[in-house]
Amino acid sequence: MGFPLAFVIFAAGTAGLFYLDRDKLAGNSKALWLPVIWLSIVGSRPVSAWLGIWLGIGQLGAGQGLDAQLDGSPADAVVFLGLLAAGATVLLQRKRHTVLVLKSSGPLLLYFSYCLVSCLWSPFPDVAFKRWTKDVGDLAMVLVIVTDPEPIAALRRIFSRVGFILLPASILLIRYSALGSAYAVDGTPAYIGVTTNKNSLGLITFIISLGAVWSCLNLLRANRSRKRSRQLVARVTLIAFGVAVLQQAHSATSVACFIVGAGLILMTNLSFIRRRPQRVQALVLTIMLLASIALFFGGESTVAGALGREGKTLGDRTLIWAAVIPVCPNRILGAGFESFWNGYGKYVTGGLSKYERGLNSAHNGYIEVWLNLGWVGVGLIAMLIISGYRRACSAFRRNPEVGSLMLAYLATDSLYSITESGFRIMTPTLFFFFLVLVGSRSIASSVGGLPEQKPITHGWACDPDRAPAPLA
Repeated sequence: MGFPLAFVIFAAGTAGLFYLDRDKLAGNSKALWLPVIWLSIVGSRPVSAWLGIWLGIGQLGAGQGLDAQLDGSPADAVVFLGLLAAGATVLLQRKRHTVLVLKSSGPLLLYFSYCLVSCLWSPFPDVAFKRWTKDVGDLAMVLVIVTDPEPIAALRRIFSRVGFILLPASILLIRYSALGSAYAVDGTPAYIGVTTNKNSLGLITFIISLGAVWSCLNLLRANRSRKRSRQLVARVTLIAFGVAVLQQAHSATSVACFIVGAGLILMTNLSFIRRRPQRVQALVLTIMLLASIALFFGGESTVAGALGREGKTLGDRTLIWAAVIPVCPNRILGAGFESFWNGYGKYVTGGLSKYERGLNSAHNGYIEVWLNLGWVGVGLIAMLIISGYRRACSAFRRNPEVGSLMLAYLATDSLYSITESGFRIMTPTLFFFFLVLVGSRSIASSVGGLPEQKPITHGWACDPDRAPAPLA
């Protein structure tokens, strides 16, 4: 079957998934399409790349090398600026709710303030500031979701809309087009789907697939109806696409994170955990400890072997870490926001093979933060993780459905950053990290957007005097 026919079949199938997942009763704002578009771009390729493919001229407005990275693409700049302006307009219309959410997000605002100040000592302060505005764009899109009239329903729609577009399209490109394949720096073939490399494909897939698992569990607890049945078909299909893409991507870290995240969601939805929310802390800490030990003592190699990629171990990462650490220009303050690789990356050569030189990532989120923001930045990230954990646990006590998802994203983002740069701008992990920080309490306190639930016969839900106080 040729690509044109396959495209028509996949397009019809995607339209069918959207039709099955429809919900006319959901009161979501049309502004929800803004974070859908934003996350679809972040989770695939820049707009300039898609335009270049369509026009047949390669990366439109973007070449290779340092100058191209510093200048960026005018097409991408226009798109992101337009989305940011539209998002800001929406948030101004929801000013009261937005201000309430931001007032409760002091640690995150402190982090953003330090990132802005760090642009002053960047070797390219104007470029650093442009990248900081993209980070603000991530936060703005998260706020559009959080301030939606029905934020829980909005979350489900984010997963469905982004997933129905990117995951089937990845399968289409991998199987029927050369655009879905590429070669790694060492010359080995890799499947990249709608993204630019296999790790990016694995990342967006495990992020969306976790949301699909969560959505399915919510639907299974809802009362039986025709709507529930067709939505279950759509979301189970989305999970199947996710598993297929993860298998094709051969991204060991993403597979491990999906297993950990899905396991955490499933276990926190068990009745003996839901009835005693305090047990969730022991569960999360146990899973995090076991997963971290597995990564550091051969777990990644085991996952990679299961995917048919023998020899990929954490030792490959440690060589990179040993090479980048001595190059950091300031251990306390770092090189400036998102500036290390443009300003000092050319000096990262020691101990690396010819295939590993020319890096643009430390393959460790915590080291990446240290290179750009120094120990001050690492301290702020640690503070955000602790704050996010407390907020996610609080959300679990208010609303176990929402809390389980927030805990899963916080855990997997933290684990993913051990072997990949999970805290860099324009990455799905950072997007959902911000969602945990600013949305846990607000979304868990909302009463709209949940499917009709079966009666609860225990806990504070049946005793108004024991119910948690609403979010201020």
